[in-house]
Amino acid sequence: MSTLAQFDAVMAKCKEIFLKKTRDYGTAWRILRAPSLTDQLYIKAKRIRNLEETQTQKIADSIDSEYQGIVNYAIMALIQLEVPAELGVDLDIEKVEVLYDEQLQIIRDLLERKNHDYGEAWRDMRMSSFTDMILMKLLRIKQIEENQGKTLISEGLDANYQDIVNYAVFALIKLVEKV
Repeated sequence: MSTLAQFDAVMAKCKEIFLKKTRDYGTAWRILRAPSLTDQLYIKAKRIRNLEETQTQKIADSIDSEYQGIVNYAIMALIQLEVPAELGVDLDIEKVEVLYDEQLQIIRDLLERKNHDYGEAWRDMRMSSFTDMILMKLLRIKQIEENQGKTLISEGLDANYQDIVNYAVFALIKLVEKV
């Protein structure tokens, strides 16, 4: 199966979870400011790293579900960057699905371009490296947030969130391939 087909399969599952949770909870996540979403992502990535390092787990949530959560929280953050707070907390599910799909297409296109240029180097990476890369991107995001979104030469918030989604997708693909 090609990388893009694997990406599509992983993202279909993530989107399914996202939409089901939206039906359950609505768009309550719209109340979150960008740093809160960044912190939620950080918590999930730190849990994965802790499980990788300790090899012990006391909560039943799987690493797969944590990576899926990372994908969906990062897409929430990307949507928050695009949709002004003035539109309010409540968005209808059809609008949310369109917004999700728009971000998904941008991220998929990015993966296709980078995967071409890097020659699928991610396939040779260790699982722990995906976690570390996500954590590094989150620390970068925190610094950009502290700088009120300004950078001198570096990519902005959106590029870092997009990379986080792709690293989480790579991890999910590798987890499926291990089975």
